[in-house]
Amino acid sequence: MKVALDPTPFHSTHSLLEFPALAAELGYQYLQLTPHRDMIPFFTHPKADDLLVRQFRSACADAGVEVASVLPVLRWSGPDEAMREAAVRYWKRAIQITVDLGCTQMNTEFSGRPEKPEESEACFYKSMEELLPVFEREGVHVAIDPHPDDFVEEGLAALRVVRGLNSPNVGSVYVASHTFHMKDEPLEIMRAVGDRLRVVHVSDTMNHHASHGLRYITNPPGNDVRVHQHLKIGDGDVNWDEFFGGLNEIGFLDRDDTVMVSSVFAEDDNAHEVSRYQLREMRERTDKAQAAGFGA
Repeated sequence: MKVALDPTPFHSTHSLLEFPALAAELGYQYLQLTPHRDMIPFFTHPKADDLLVRQFRSACADAGVEVASVLPVLRWSGPDEAMREAAVRYWKRAIQITVDLGCTQMNTEFSGRPEKPEESEACFYKSMEELLPVFEREGVHVAIDPHPDDFVEEGLAALRVVRGLNSPNVGSVYVASHTFHMKDEPLEIMRAVGDRLRVVHVSDTMNHHASHGLRYITNPPGNDVRVHQHLKIGDGDVNWDEFFGGLNEIGFLDRDDTVMVSSVFAEDDNAHEVSRYQLREMRERTDKAQAAGFGA
């Protein structure tokens, strides 16, 4: 298992080419490359040319850091057809960038619209008719997260959509901060997904269902919003013994093709310390789960 840093908290303080050295300074051997204005921004065409990609790969080599995963967020599930077609073009360039970085793992979100689930799912499968042969030709695996406000938000429902593609090049992401939005129990999701689970994002969150749904109040009542946080381990309600135990049970912690990412976004003012804390916690909890056989 690769343990990676998501450098999003440092986007405002460091340049793209400084991320590898920063990751090494914080103790990480791997990076997850998330949307960045100079590489693959949210929703729009990738902005890196081949020179910048080579410079970034060189910076990784100099720092002794590898890119473990690349995370684009693009509108590949429509339901606007023009934007869906554009997203497919953007995806093709993003795949090429990933390959040129020496990486074979991508992860992303389902996107689409929850109020138009049928139309969005149709758009997703249509996009995949064109993109799946590219993933398979390039030897790239893509893992997909049912992000809050996507056309599919529930853990087991997301697995069914992935399974429908019938390809070993597509799998799942489990984001701990989305635990209370996925409806199904964490262990139930992990056991069902099994070796399709390729990436997990480690950050804590509050259970918005607590206090009979009144833990968070929006006005007017009934607003169609999704609330979650990306806090450091221990600052929320995620059951971390269950999380790491479940990963141990399905073999995630022992595989060389899996990625565990620190994805804390709520503490930018203390990002250096928090990143080091996250790394210690992920390593210690992994060791504890493996030694004690939690979940086995």
